[in-house]
Amino acid sequence: MKKLTSIILILILTLSLAFSLTGCSNDSNSITIAIPNDTTNEARALLLLEDLGYIKLKDGAGIAATILDIEENPHNIEFKEVEAAQLPNILQDVDYAVINSNYAIDAGLNPTKDSLGIEGSASAYGNILVAKKGNENTDIIKALAAALESEQVKNFIESEYDGAVVSVVDKPTDGFDASVDYTTLAGSTITIAATPAPHAEILEIVKSILAEKDITLEIIEFNDYVQPNNVVESGEIDANYFQHIPYLDDFNAENGTHLVSIAAIHVEPIGIYGGKQTSLDAIN
Repeated sequence: MKKLTSIILILILTLSLAFSLTGCSNDSNSITIAIPNDTTNEARALLLLEDLGYIKLKDGAGIAATILDIEENPHNIEFKEVEAAQLPNILQDVDYAVINSNYAIDAGLNPTKDSLGIEGSASAYGNILVAKKGNENTDIIKALAAALESEQVKNFIESEYDGAVVSVVDKPTDGFDASVDYTTLAGSTITIAATPAPHAEILEIVKSILAEKDITLEIIEFNDYVQPNNVVESGEIDANYFQHIPYLDDFNAENGTHLVSIAAIHVEPIGIYGGKQTSLDAIN
């Protein structure tokens, strides 16, 4: 009887150990990737992962894709949808995170050096100057646009960000618009909402350009993608600079706002960064 009991105990321990090892193996093979939870940037993240060969999206999903459009997920990736601004903060808690360059830069990450994979052509996601519809032809907005589309800003972007931010301005200005009455604007203040990096940094160059005409640029920083649009819609602030057209179109449709794109200034390629992992090898 003792011998039988011992055999049974050995069998139980063996089965328990096998189960434990199997459980550990599954856990270790489980990969979690955090992605932005807003519609357009979630799609960008998924399209990047598709380009890298890790998932396959349904035909036609495009720039409106969500995790529900994932047709094939051969690596059993678990997706965590997180507010874009919070992705750098939770990076250490996940295997990887797909982060917009503005938030990556603000968190001290270099998109061209620290990302493990980065968007290729992102022309559809040019970051734009935005105003409320009806104000697009005012001298205030035209003066802002001319300064943002200037040679000075283009040169600053190229020298400061080393490819992490790319100017999309084909024909830069001297910083000024000949149709604007700068004499009337002298002594006035223009307000603009922006996220800290790189937008507020770029706007410091714009600020110095406008100062040549005795115009003060007040830059109000926000750390989210909602309030900068709300304050322009309400008229509290003249313009904003932080988003791309797909996001703006989606925001207008969802919120009934009346915001328009004035000019595309730069592109920030979205990238995937390692949290618990240091390379993409863990996905394979």
